[in-house]
Amino acid sequence: MPHLVRLYIKQVAIGYAISAAFVTMLLYFNVANLWHLVTHVNVGWIAVLMLWVFNGIVFAGVQFALSLPRGHGEEAGSGGKQDALPVLLAEPVPIAVTPQSRHPR
Repeated sequence: MPHLVRLYIKQVAIGYAISAAFVTMLLYFNVANLWHLVTHVNVGWIAVLMLWVFNGIVFAGVQFALSLPRGHGEEAGSGGKQDALPVLLAEPVPIAVTPQSRHPR
């Protein structure tokens, strides 16, 4: 399996674990009376599931985005060609403009 795919799967698992801890803390500390709402309604478990999944998407994305700049064990010098790139200076190009008749609107 490619290194980037393995890294992505690992970071998604970490993000969903963080999401589970976050939703657990929301319920434990009864933020916005959430514990009462999800325990006294028949479909309260769907709200908890949605909280976990949607927060998991956010936390997994952030976790992966933060892990990319660190490199995670890539060998030094494997970044490809390190030569300086030439800088091309832009030069103006003359464009001929012909007058056109104006159409009434």
